[in-house]
Amino acid sequence: MHSVCHSLRFKLALTFAIFGAMISLLLSLGLSFTAHSLGERLMDETLRAEIDDFFSRRLRNPNSLPPATLSIQGYVRQRGQVHEYIPPELLSLIEGKHQITLHGTPYRVAVTDKNGERYFMLFNEKRQRQREEMFLIYLGAGALIMILISAWAGWWLAGRVVAPVATLARRVSLARPEDDAALVAQGFSNDEIGQLAQVFAAYLKRMRAFIDRERDFTADVSHELRTPLSIVQGAVELLQDDKQQHDKQQERIAKIGRANRDMVNLTSALLLMSRENADEAIVQTCDLCEVIAAAIEMNRHLLSEETMLNLVCPGPAQIAAERTLLSIVVTNLIRNAFSHTPSGSISISVADNVLTISDTGIGISGEEIGKIFQRHFKGAGSTGSGIGLSLVKRICDRYGWETMIDSTQGRGTSARLIFSTPGKVIHTA
Repeated sequence: MHSVCHSLRFKLALTFAIFGAMISLLLSLGLSFTAHSLGERLMDETLRAEIDDFFSRRLRNPNSLPPATLSIQGYVRQRGQVHEYIPPELLSLIEGKHQITLHGTPYRVAVTDKNGERYFMLFNEKRQRQREEMFLIYLGAGALIMILISAWAGWWLAGRVVAPVATLARRVSLARPEDDAALVAQGFSNDEIGQLAQVFAAYLKRMRAFIDRERDFTADVSHELRTPLSIVQGAVELLQDDKQQHDKQQERIAKIGRANRDMVNLTSALLLMSRENADEAIVQTCDLCEVIAAAIEMNRHLLSEETMLNLVCPGPAQIAAERTLLSIVVTNLIRNAFSHTPSGSISISVADNVLTISDTGIGISGEEIGKIFQRHFKGAGSTGSGIGLSLVKRICDRYGWETMIDSTQGRGTSARLIFSTPGKVIHTA
């Protein structure tokens, strides 16, 4: 019912109904006023004719009696005479037209002075008012019928008008990038709806071209970036096996290797995130504890000698996710803890479908805590590119995970990664 009330067809039908109601109301008011005015005029004409007729009869016969019928009642008052039969309410009336009520009956009264005599002529309005009330009932019924007809006509006409829009909306909603764009605009006339269909068809064609370019770019990136990165990684491994390298050279080679592995993982993550269907990313089940251990070893060089690491991970803890994407999330959280804890302790634990990483490092200021997931945002003292936590947020949104970070500047930070989402629950053996 809510969707019907907000549909274009309902709004058009309601507009027609309101328009019909306004027209009916104006016509009813006009007809009612006209009928009432005509009724008063007819009564006044009748009273004047009765007075003239009675006056003419009195000229011929002074003893003529005034009219006394169900509708007309007449009285005459001569000067210097007391007429007890004349209602006292009439005696105070001046010459002209009046509206009075005698004994509960409404009367239209005409008062005229002729030849020194005052003539009172009364018209019983009871039947006239009954006819007016009946006329108003007919007007109300006609107005209601007019409103219903307007609403039905509006609903029918709106259906005819909205039908092409609904057809276009259905075609656009079912259209896929690989479909023929011309099919969207097929069958529409050359009016505004047809022009809109042509715009959608052109937009779908542009979208298809964009997706083709994106797929080509993704394929090229996947090949052209991974190949040199693999070559670099192989060269790094050969240099690391060379025992003739001194410690400084070995440290620099290890740094190159870590940067290369980070680039490989980041490239893989971005390529996986570029897929249109989120379910395509869930292609394996991986052990969270193994991912945590690998992330710790990868970033152990960032861990200060004055920092104690506590790991609690009763495993195996299996989670349905792409290992590369899960590794990106866990590695970023662990790297941040290692990088910003020059001394103190770091605790990493997995329990109740929650990964918790707490440290006693420098913490995050209250002004920065609300911006840490923004793309390219780098906090005070950060040496990264500012895309790590934004990528973490995107991956968590993709899988339905929840990331909560609490921090106090100067006291440390606690990051919680919650996996307890239907369909993505950790299974602990």
